[in-house]
Amino acid sequence: MLRTILNHYSDREYFSSIWKIGFPIFVQQLAFAALNMLGVVFVGQKGETAVAAVGLAGQVAFLLNLVHFGVISGAAMFTAQFWGKGDIANLRHVLGLCLALAVSVSLIFLALAQFLPEGILRIYSEDEAVISLGADYIRTFSWTFLFFAITFSFSMVMRSTGNVKLPTFISVCALGISTFLSYALLFGKFGLPELGVNGVAWASVIARGLECAALLILIYASKSPVAGLPRELFDFDLAFVGRVIRPLMPVILNELFWSLGITTYSVIYGRMGTDSIAAINIVGSVEQVAFTLFIAISNATSVNVGNRIGAGKEDEAYIYAGRSLGLGFVGGIVVGILLQVIKAPVLTLYNVSPEVIQNASIILLVSGIFLPIRINNMTVVVGILRAGGDTKFSMFLDGIVIWIVGVPLAALGAFVFGFPVYFVYLCAMVEEMTKWFLGLWRYRSRKWINNLANQMDKV
Repeated sequence: MLRTILNHYSDREYFSSIWKIGFPIFVQQLAFAALNMLGVVFVGQKGETAVAAVGLAGQVAFLLNLVHFGVISGAAMFTAQFWGKGDIANLRHVLGLCLALAVSVSLIFLALAQFLPEGILRIYSEDEAVISLGADYIRTFSWTFLFFAITFSFSMVMRSTGNVKLPTFISVCALGISTFLSYALLFGKFGLPELGVNGVAWASVIARGLECAALLILIYASKSPVAGLPRELFDFDLAFVGRVIRPLMPVILNELFWSLGITTYSVIYGRMGTDSIAAINIVGSVEQVAFTLFIAISNATSVNVGNRIGAGKEDEAYIYAGRSLGLGFVGGIVVGILLQVIKAPVLTLYNVSPEVIQNASIILLVSGIFLPIRINNMTVVVGILRAGGDTKFSMFLDGIVIWIVGVPLAALGAFVFGFPVYFVYLCAMVEEMTKWFLGLWRYRSRKWINNLANQMDKV
């Protein structure tokens, strides 16, 4: 048994490709998660009301980012296969379609954030102090939506071509600028004005704008494969749009349904009280750090699997996907244990009430137990099903199961049985168990392998 496992993981090419694509993504995600957690620590010095306000305002950005992720990661399943086939023209066409969709959605969210911020936040909380603080924050922060749509579109398609270093470097620099400005504007340091929580929003706007400008300048200066002229990006007909949108739409709906489900969880926690949502937001910032390595492996798996399917190497794609599932599960166990070792000193960094700290500590225990399963679920959805074009089952697994299992159980736990927040969180984890069994079954069936690049030849 052990020899079989060792033989399964003896392929140097697999680890070389995972390292080449995944390591820069890991650095980017680690920087993002660590600096985001540091930002929550900064805001946490202003108390649980500030943590809750920024966290709930961030739910709007979270919802938009997941719609972006649905559009762009869905498009990436085409671009990865087109790159594997050497079809640069269609790769650029998909990027252009991606940009048009992402910017359009961003404009809708920007308008909502500018004109209806209080109404949006009242969905999550009844605390007027939280709503007032969060509304000011989101009016400013929402200007990042347009920058992010452009940056994320180009970065994700560049990953499909194996170029992850440039967008990673620029993103990490932008995150560093954002963190420095957040601290300076939050507390009025280094000669800058003290803007409080709204200073964190301004820091994000400035950093995102610089990131977007720098990325576009360097892409076109280096003549990257994604550096298409407007006519190369947007010169596609309705037949092409139809071919792309048909498998892409389930991915968009998947992210929309899933993000609305996650948002509903936040509504449930928010309605349980400011302490509960503050604990959840603190846990979320810690979990982001725990997931960084596995987000990288999942994205690298998506590129590798997509490239191999596009090149006609379907058996190799299946093997690569299975190796990533095994790595994710074992790695999740290790990180879950590590999470329990470090959580006490980490939680002391937050200037919140003892009740919030206690709830966050118990939630992190539950999170650590379910971490291997959640990592496998992420790998199945993002790294395997979408890369193989199996978007309808992916939508069911990720976007529907949450509404059938997770949301009803969490709502029952919170509002019918009156469970504390950590038990409600445990109720939500039943969704992850359900997805895990269904996802592994789908992977083993091989029904997720579809060569989209060859199908596009029929256009």
